[in-house]
Amino acid sequence: PLNRQKLDSRKLLGSLTSLFVRLPCGGIGVDNDTIWNEVHSFSAARLAVGCVIELVFKVATGELKNGFAVVRPPGHHAEESTPMGFCYFNSVAISAKLLQQRLNVNKILIVDWDVHHGNGTQQAFYSDPNVLYISLHRYDDGNFFPGSGAPDEVGIGLGIGFNVNIAFTGGLNPPIGDPEYLTAFRTIVMPIAHEFAPDIVLVSSGFDAVEGHPAPLGGYNLSAKCFGYFTKQLMGLAGGRIILALEGGHDLTAICDASEACVSALLGNELDPLPEKILQQTANVNAVHSIEKVIEIHSKYWHSLQHYSSTVSYSLIDAQKCDNEEAETVTAMASLSVGVKPLEKKLDEEPMEEDPLL
Repeated sequence: PLNRQKLDSRKLLGSLTSLFVRLPCGGIGVDNDTIWNEVHSFSAARLAVGCVIELVFKVATGELKNGFAVVRPPGHHAEESTPMGFCYFNSVAISAKLLQQRLNVNKILIVDWDVHHGNGTQQAFYSDPNVLYISLHRYDDGNFFPGSGAPDEVGIGLGIGFNVNIAFTGGLNPPIGDPEYLTAFRTIVMPIAHEFAPDIVLVSSGFDAVEGHPAPLGGYNLSAKCFGYFTKQLMGLAGGRIILALEGGHDLTAICDASEACVSALLGNELDPLPEKILQQTANVNAVHSIEKVIEIHSKYWHSLQHYSSTVSYSLIDAQKCDNEEAETVTAMASLSVGVKPLEKKLDEEPMEEDPLL
């Protein structure tokens, strides 16, 4: 409102003033993209992080089953003392820290499917073995914002292996879409997540990988439906304790459609099936190479990845057929062993008649 009291920017910014830049329009920003409105930005950023914290705690304590925090501004680029990329406070990282400090939550999984790497979240937990951070993002050999998130950034100290960057490289030709992300989820995200066995799941849920975003802002072609599918998979972890927090996204239709798909999954509704064409399609060659590189790096930390290293080039349907065949083989072998054991026991109890002595 016009009569709202104007905040004293000197008190508001304090020592942070030196970090701000003057934008071409004359306004203040934390970088050339990120505007700081001296009246509204601080309260909006605090409200966003507060909403995420409250929702996370309600789910962690069992008051709610799951939830989706539709907040702005986003947070995953914000580092400990540096706002950037439209982010001022890292809501998901702060929530995870508070879960550790106040509720003694032991193992926290953070999945970040924003098209940009969550440099701030990675920094916050880079040496922490109790927080597993998995990011799927456009990387292009460090030539896409923010430039971090290489696959060999695996953590330091006790945190080695608990920072997983599924960094897609190769640009937009061929395009990255549902088959590529489905493959990454099948061969890396879910195997590692199950092996880690988290107590709670936090999702930095950016939707700028959804089709409709121009190349400088994402350029990928994922469907909104696919994010509902990802959400449903993650709900199988941590007893269903999962919280999504809205991160990036610039196309309103994409944000709305993808959010609806995720909320539908959280509510337990039946999801619209993915097109058969997508289920039969394999990931493109650039994505296969990117995924194989991640598996090569992290298989030394996560033994579950070894099983999937040979199926990266499979479509989702072919991979499921392969898994079913393996399961049938194991079942058949088990039934054979069950059938043999009584026979062995009987032979032990009733030895063969000895040949008569000559």
